Amino acid sequence: MENTKTVATLNDLLNITNDRIKGFTKVEDKVWDSYSALKVDYDQMVRQSKVMRADLIDLINERGGEVNDSSTVAGALHRGWIDVKNAFSGNNAESTIENVIFGEKAAIDSYQEALQSGNLCPQSTVVVADQHMQLQESYRKFENIEKSVD
Repeated sequence: MENTKTVATLNDLLNITNDRIKGFTKVEDKVWDSYSALKVDYDQMVRQSKVMRADLIDLINERGGEVNDSSTVAGALHRGWIDVKNAFSGNNAESTIENVIFGEKAAIDSYQEALQSGNLCPQSTVVVADQHMQLQESYRKFENIEKSVD
């Protein structure tokens, strides 16, 4: 396994995790009036994202890599689109939930690609697979909320 490929893949996932954290910050306080029960899950997902971020940074450092602790251009564009969409939709909770689901799905797809790439060392594969599973659980929670609204 080439270490540079592992580090590059981990940095990609770190950027996506940073997107997730920034995305959750945008959601903060926009859905609690309509979905107060979601607040506990949301708080747990924010904590989870921060742990995921720390774990990815540890893996990169352990491999002697340089940490790229930024977010992605696509994530920034998506957050900008959310702002525009919310400006026209009146910041409604349903639209916000849809945006969270979109972001979670994008993160799941990126993690799946990383797992299938063959670029991860065995220890990284274990951590990334666990994080992928956590993302899928988060996605299901928000997806169930969206279905209950329909």
